Amino acid sequence: MALEIYNTLTRKKELFTPLEPGYVGMYVCGPTVYSDVHLGNCRTFISFDIIYRYLKYLNYKVRYVRNITDAGHLEGDRDEGDDKFSKMARAQKIEPMEIVQRYTLGFRDVMQLFNTLPPSIEPTATGHISEQIAMTQTIIDNGYAYEKNGTIYFDVEKYNAEKPYGILTNRKLEDLLEGTRDLDGQDEKKGRLDFALWIKAKPEHLMQWPSPWGMGFPGWHIECSAMSSKYLGKQFDLHGGGMDLAATHHTNEIAQNEACFHKSPAQIWMHTNMLTVNGTRMSKSLGNGFLPHELFTGAHALLDKAYSPMTVKFFMLQTHYRSTLDFSNDALQASEKGLKRLWEAYENLQKMQYTLGEINVEIEEKTATLIHGFDESMDDDFNTAKVLANMFEIVPIINSIKDGLMPIGSISQNTFALLQTKMKSYLEDVFGLIPAQESNNNNLANVMELLIDIRKEAKLKKDFATSDKIRNQLSNIGIVVKDEKDGSVSWNIG
Repeated sequence: MALEIYNTLTRKKELFTPLEPGYVGMYVCGPTVYSDVHLGNCRTFISFDIIYRYLKYLNYKVRYVRNITDAGHLEGDRDEGDDKFSKMARAQKIEPMEIVQRYTLGFRDVMQLFNTLPPSIEPTATGHISEQIAMTQTIIDNGYAYEKNGTIYFDVEKYNAEKPYGILTNRKLEDLLEGTRDLDGQDEKKGRLDFALWIKAKPEHLMQWPSPWGMGFPGWHIECSAMSSKYLGKQFDLHGGGMDLAATHHTNEIAQNEACFHKSPAQIWMHTNMLTVNGTRMSKSLGNGFLPHELFTGAHALLDKAYSPMTVKFFMLQTHYRSTLDFSNDALQASEKGLKRLWEAYENLQKMQYTLGEINVEIEEKTATLIHGFDESMDDDFNTAKVLANMFEIVPIINSIKDGLMPIGSISQNTFALLQTKMKSYLEDVFGLIPAQESNNNNLANVMELLIDIRKEAKLKKDFATSDKIRNQLSNIGIVVKDEKDGSVSWNIG
């Protein structure tokens, strides 16, 4: 079976054929680093890490580009509100790039805790201002953008007259206009759906650059178009992100690339689904959203206990990336037990030495079918849940051999060797899981560094309740945090 991937653009699974045989170009929209990375982001990045790993497992040479948005992201998707970085910097009386540095490092720490591989290239928006200006100028030259008082807008209705603007979400322009407020002469845009490629900066704006149209900063959407085309070309294989990006951000990326290069950026568009908690959509406003560090420490009212990064990752892998993922204590605790059971069986398998015996045809065929199902399931749009289901069917066979209830020779030597190889390849190389003890030892220092940073930030905001809560809850589990006279923070296991 060859790899098939669900394409949001065509709304069906398609046989994956790279533009260049043996090579894959993949772009994933990365975090906007003005706050802690949230769990929905983590699910997306873990999902695409698995996809990256599996493509490498298939012996593709993969260039995986995941950007860092460190400028130009306004509070509203339609060029509304304040710049998120400037707003945070003014509130804390620090430089915007201090915000960027803090949360970029925090994001990478969390990704390391989940044992994800770093992307091939991790470009920043601020590092590619010239590329964004050049792309904006080309779109103007091609007749799809206009300047108003130093801001450059994309002309959606003119573009839509030639190509369908809402092609990614299968929506007509008339339907999109229905849900958009009338300009009423209060906006300098020509059309209600027009979006900014370059935004004129007010004198007090903290992040701005010179351009042919005056001092300003890039629109959010042009950033990804400029960076993806720089490192992957005018058209590449896979473009990914959360499903919340499809309607606006990714729709605008397609329009920008078509207007600039006369090509859609990606052959296949992939989107991860949303998170829910006990059946309700996860959101800050409902108070049911928790951050990764809250899961790892249990420091949230909705959590019964702490859950390790590997437990959380394993929990995510048990649901297909395009399906809604529902968090609950029962589900997380079931995953914790399931991971322990699976990993114990895997470790026992790796220690076994094969000896010849009488092959049990039924067990042999069942085991071989389950093993071959690993690749078949991943080739079916990266179905990690089905791979794990097969593994759990194999666990009783491994345990029966270990407990002496079934001779190891009940399966053939070839099948046994394949079982050892495939279990290792999938659990460690494709899924990126690591043993619980090793995970705990490797990750404790990283978790503590993350919590200390969050505590420092709370103190800067004079949020002493959060600062004290972190210290007290760590104390309750035997970790003593001490504020030193020189401003540093030390910790030890008491």
